[in-house]
Amino acid sequence: MSFQCGEYFRVLPLLVLGFATYQIDRTNISSALTGGFASAIGVNQNTINLGNQLMFLGVIVLEIPSNMVLQRVGPRRWISAQVCIFGIIAALQIFIRNRTGFLVTRSILGLAEAGYIPAAMYTLSTWYTKEELTKRIAIFFFGMFGGSAVAPLIGAGLLKLDGKGGLPGWKWIFLLEGCWAVLVSILLFALLPEHKQPPPSDEEASKSHKWNESSNSRIPLSTVYKTITNYTKYPHWISTACVFSTWSPLTTYTPSIIMSLGFSRINANALTAIGNLLTLPVIFFFAWVSDRTRQRGLTVMCAIGCYLIALILLRCLESKVGKWGRFGLWTTVNGLAVGYHPIQNAWIQVNCGSAGERSVSVAMFVMSATAGLMAGTQIFRHDDSEDGYPRGLLIMIILVLAGLVFAGVQSMVYRILNRSKGGQAQEA
Repeated sequence: MSFQCGEYFRVLPLLVLGFATYQIDRTNISSALTGGFASAIGVNQNTINLGNQLMFLGVIVLEIPSNMVLQRVGPRRWISAQVCIFGIIAALQIFIRNRTGFLVTRSILGLAEAGYIPAAMYTLSTWYTKEELTKRIAIFFFGMFGGSAVAPLIGAGLLKLDGKGGLPGWKWIFLLEGCWAVLVSILLFALLPEHKQPPPSDEEASKSHKWNESSNSRIPLSTVYKTITNYTKYPHWISTACVFSTWSPLTTYTPSIIMSLGFSRINANALTAIGNLLTLPVIFFFAWVSDRTRQRGLTVMCAIGCYLIALILLRCLESKVGKWGRFGLWTTVNGLAVGYHPIQNAWIQVNCGSAGERSVSVAMFVMSATAGLMAGTQIFRHDDSEDGYPRGLLIMIILVLAGLVFAGVQSMVYRILNRSKGGQAQEA
């Protein structure tokens, strides 16, 4: 471990809690949809897709500026402020009455969420060494995927409040989960420590110092420009965007898909949580393999490959199996959908040469993932829903295959750079 102190043991749990809260507020619309949200405000599936696109666009627009502000004000104040703001906006969704209100609110929610993920991951990189980072990022992503797992369960419980206090169930979802985010922001402000780097005492500590270094000064625009224009890392961004785009329709429509199999809305939300919970051991397993083998690129490709196989099986077998068989196939796809994601992020970070480059690279990673999510909102269309989205699944297969190819290209790029720089430059 990098530092044996109380602060060290608070950082990761607090950031995981914040990430889970972030994800719950982002994806609770899927539970709200099973509670009649769309019909209540008079919108269709295409409008829901557009609203989610606008939310992701807001994240992209402010991602890098947000991470630059982080360097000035520090993680405790900046991260807690973000969680508080998006919690308030999430709660205010109870006042949505029509299509315009929905689209405007989703756009503002995206702007408020911008920066949390790269800010938190950059903060982790200032507390942990390269050798420790992959597993810690995997645990950090437990917040995201754990939040996605518990969101349907919480939604199922809150839908039982339908009619209480004159509020429909979907309003209780937005209201209570938004208020929870505000409470979490108070915890983050009170307990999240600022990083304090001890002076290095030997050569090994000196290397850790350089890796963990952080500053409260601006990131030079030259660093931002150099990182953005570093074409040797473009395969990372393309691969991330392609594969992560396929997670967007899963998080939004899996409860509705399971409900269409004949389950009640509450049972559908509860059953959806099974696939999401499976992501937790999956990502930890691949993180363990990555650390054990030190082959981050190969591990990313293996994880993407497993997801690709699950999608192909779903596409080929969905029309040939019964209710529980289809549920099993969709659950498997959900469980394997993001096993590669934390390792991809760690792979990017360990190949950065400075704290500034790492900060901007993490922001670029999240921007590419969010751009994928934004595009992915249109994969599942209403005219494709009656047959289980066969066209949408084919699109997902093509995108995941493309992501696998670009991950392989990135690994080859690092190997070429290794040979040109004496074998010590990059981790393939």
